[in-house]
Amino acid sequence: MEYLPNIIFAVILIAGIGYFASNVKKLIRNIKLGHKVDASDHTSERWKNVVNIALGQSKMVKRPVSGFLHVIVYVGFVIINIEVVEIIIDGLFGTHRIGASILPESVYGFLIGSFEILALLVLVSVIIFWMRRNVIKVKRFLSSEMKGWPKSDGNIILYFEVVLMCLFLVMNATDTTFQIMDSGNIISQFIAPWFDGFSAGTLHTIERAAWWIHIVGILVFLNYLYFSKHLHILLAFPNVYYGSVEPKGKFNNLEAVTAEVRLMMDPDADPYAAPAETAEDEVPAKFGASDVMDLTQVQLLNAYTCTECGRCTSACPANLTGKKLSPRKIMMDTRDRLEEVGKNIDINKGKFVDDGKQLLGDYITNEELWACTTCNACVEECPVSINPLSIIMDMRRYLVMEQSAAPMELNNMMTNIENNGAPWPYNQMDRLNWKDE
Repeated sequence: MEYLPNIIFAVILIAGIGYFASNVKKLIRNIKLGHKVDASDHTSERWKNVVNIALGQSKMVKRPVSGFLHVIVYVGFVIINIEVVEIIIDGLFGTHRIGASILPESVYGFLIGSFEILALLVLVSVIIFWMRRNVIKVKRFLSSEMKGWPKSDGNIILYFEVVLMCLFLVMNATDTTFQIMDSGNIISQFIAPWFDGFSAGTLHTIERAAWWIHIVGILVFLNYLYFSKHLHILLAFPNVYYGSVEPKGKFNNLEAVTAEVRLMMDPDADPYAAPAETAEDEVPAKFGASDVMDLTQVQLLNAYTCTECGRCTSACPANLTGKKLSPRKIMMDTRDRLEEVGKNIDINKGKFVDDGKQLLGDYITNEELWACTTCNACVEECPVSINPLSIIMDMRRYLVMEQSAAPMELNNMMTNIENNGAPWPYNQMDRLNWKDE
């Protein structure tokens, strides 16, 4: 019976980490449904982006209020969770505040005191975030795609943070041994008087309850991430690393199309024949993208990393002028469809069975795609280097090259370019007549 709490703790810890690992495996499998992307170039620039954007939060603070509050929560989340190491050791080996017996009292007190200050700052920040969503009702959190689960998800994670921070402070405040140290109880010393009059046994029970709920809450939070937009806590770093380092506005060419053009231009020329033959076996089943399997692994990683903050949509000129396009919705739809495909694979034992649905049409409409002005505002605004425009352009390619479903104005323009070498319906001989006017 003496070791029963340690056994129970070990079982809970293994179950929590095991379930998380199984979801991570599923996540990686879903992302690998996309086409591979070579990201071996610009290594130093990619790592620089990770340091500045993912770690340094440089794009977050462009909007000072939300950016500063997010930095507090981010730093608090990372640093306070160092305490989890001590909790795990205590839980497995039956010790109590192992750090206090290993580290000098001043050092241990400094660490726990820092955690308590951060916990208070995180509490204040989270409350402000909750008010922005539910009382002030910031416009970008009220879009149609933010109804139902996305709205609830945003609030649930805030409640998680409040509960975890409160449990941490209560755990410290009711730990009489820690309070007697009088070192590190910077915030909890003001909470401790709330429990005056309680017996030593009752204080111990409250402290143990707070300790158990705190660690179990962290494991629940860890496993909740997979089902939440807060998956970006883990994916922001690889997403920024694999983000585009090319100048904005530069679009990639489809290799299969390039090979076909080379063959049409000069099929017998040696410099062109080799690349064309190499690409011949790699011609995709279709040009562009109509479903998540047609996208790249980076684009699917983008979808899972989306924080649903709405900065992209709030900067989108098409959205601001009342059009249906919302770059945030593009990413959310892509993630939802990818999850649907993943569940299909799970049900059918590792194989995808056509369900008669696809990303284009069932999730994202033609109207949304053609509303995009390709201005890159959404790409510039995203704090974690997500590129909604690349998905929009790939789906447009499918509409044009596979379905000839471009708007009439674009079809007329492309016909004019083909026939006249210019977008305008004038004979090539008449193209310079304007200078005689």
